[in-house]
Amino acid sequence: MRAARFHKYGGAESLVIEQAPDPQPGVGEIRIRVAAASVNPIDWKLRAGDLQQLIPLELPAIPGRDAAGVVDDIGDGVHGVSIGDRVFGLGGVIGATAELVVLSAWAHSPDIWNDEQAAAAGLASVTAMRGLNALGSLAGRTLLVEGAAGGVGSAAVEIAVARGATVIGTASERNHEFLTALGAVPTTYGPGLAQRLFALAPRGVDVALDTAASGSLDDLVAITDDPTRVATVADHASGQRLGTHVVNAENDSTVLSAAAELGRQGRYTPRIEQAYSLERIADAHAHAERGRTRGKIVICI
Repeated sequence: MRAARFHKYGGAESLVIEQAPDPQPGVGEIRIRVAAASVNPIDWKLRAGDLQQLIPLELPAIPGRDAAGVVDDIGDGVHGVSIGDRVFGLGGVIGATAELVVLSAWAHSPDIWNDEQAAAAGLASVTAMRGLNALGSLAGRTLLVEGAAGGVGSAAVEIAVARGATVIGTASERNHEFLTALGAVPTTYGPGLAQRLFALAPRGVDVALDTAASGSLDDLVAITDDPTRVATVADHASGQRLGTHVVNAENDSTVLSAAAELGRQGRYTPRIEQAYSLERIADAHAHAERGRTRGKIVICI
């Protein structure tokens, strides 16, 4: 199969397109012929070597955590999916930016999502939903989403609105119209946030989800007046120090299926900032590393 790989840790220029061995599904896994894969922060951090002490890789490695495509092989013990089905989901921490990838968690892609949208939904929706789940019922509550314009943040906004929350989202002013379209009340992040929130929500903010790791977690705890009313999917060290919910993404087909159902209902649509061809994966990684992405960046295979 054709795949993007890096043979040594380094910059985006270290990525090359070349032949790689076809992966084989194991027990409880499926293999898909990839239509598109998404780019997540962990992809370029692994490639750069930033995480090699925590997650050592056997090189060469194929970047990519999540993808969408058509099932072409099924491992033992798998039920509810057939060859030819259109799915999206998650594999290991690497391996998705290739013509074939093995998934250990997946859901059927909603017909109303194109391949790029389905590819963008995997890690973002799982991360967002697990962060929201940690905060309990959202119906009738006011939720603050810090970093609301990013891949996880934008997913969290739509999912929370679908669950009955009033959502206030922080983002730079250039993204305020985008947040309004998602169903959030936009505001800027940084100094003076508490005062801005009081003007927008005089009765206060009930719960908060941090998706940005912008150093604001202390402020979010002060704003909600209780660390257990705050969850972070991005700033684990500060979350542990403060006693907030600290959430990691997990390969969970049940959560993916819940996101897909919201997609079918038209209540969650993954947002794409830009799609790149496989041959331009270095440009896609460089784009992602610059930060401030609105929604997701995807690679079309």
